[in-house]
Formats: sequence, C-alpha cells, structure tokens
Amino acid sequence: MIFFRLFITIIIISMCTISSSDESGIIGELKEDGLAVVYKFVNELPAEEIREKYSWLTVVSWKYDGSQRNGMPSGDENSQMLTLEHELERMEEGEFCRHVYSRTGNNLKELVYYIQDRTHFIDEFNDAMSKHSRYPIEINFYEEQDME
Repeated sequence: MIFFRLFITIIIISMCTISSSDESGIIGELKEDGLAVVYKFVNELPAEEIREKYSWLTVVSWKYDGSQRNGMPSGDENSQMLTLEHELERMEEGEFCRHVYSRTGNNLKELVYYIQDRTHFIDEFNDAMSKHSRYPIEINFYEEQDME
C-alpha cells in the first residue's frame, strides 16, 4: 500500500515538474506553504520483485533553518547534504538500498530509500558515515505491512 501511495504522490509531483525528465528520473519543483520545494525521483514504480526484496521505506530527514533563503538551505548546509546524499548513493551501489526520491525546500531535506533490513542498513550507514562529522538527521523506517 505504501508503494501505491508513494507512486501516486510521484505522479502528482511529476505534473508540477518544471525541468525535463530523463531516463533515470525526474527533477521538479512545486510550492509548499508558498516556498519552493525541489524533488528528484525515479519516474517508475519498481518491479514487484524489487518491492518484495526492499520491503522497508526509509526516510532520512534533515531539518534546517531556511528562513533567510526562502526555505532553502545555506550553501554550507547544502554542501553537507550533498555529501550525505553521495554516501547514500555509494551504499546504493552495494545494493543495501534503492533511491525513491529526495526533496529539498521549506526547511526540510529528505532522502528516501527502499531497504531490505533496518539493522543491516544502519550498520552500513554508520560505517559509511564513520569519517564524517555527525549530521543533524533523523531516520524513520516504514514497513510495507505497517501502512495497510
């Protein structure tokens, strides 16, 4: 059920897209509380075998003060966020996770992934981040069956 809801959300967002799509996904912008929010997401629902393999939806959230920049992060914060996102992309290469979408704007950065196992993901995440300064993030996990 969560995958269906997520897919519907992605379709709605894609209707608000201002940038062109390519083979790997869509980048679009919409307004939330009058502030721009930029989304990047995969433009298709994953195959059923992938949805079964990666049964957890994981949301990495970074709240920040964007009041001076129309809801967007400062240059330094954005640089740190891109570093975090790059590390998650490297984890994706190891098939620990699959990117669903990311968003930036209205004082919130979210990086959302499908994962197989929470404990394994956290172990890999902590290992990948061991040489980084601590990020001001929160990680939430949602299992497919939790949403039905």
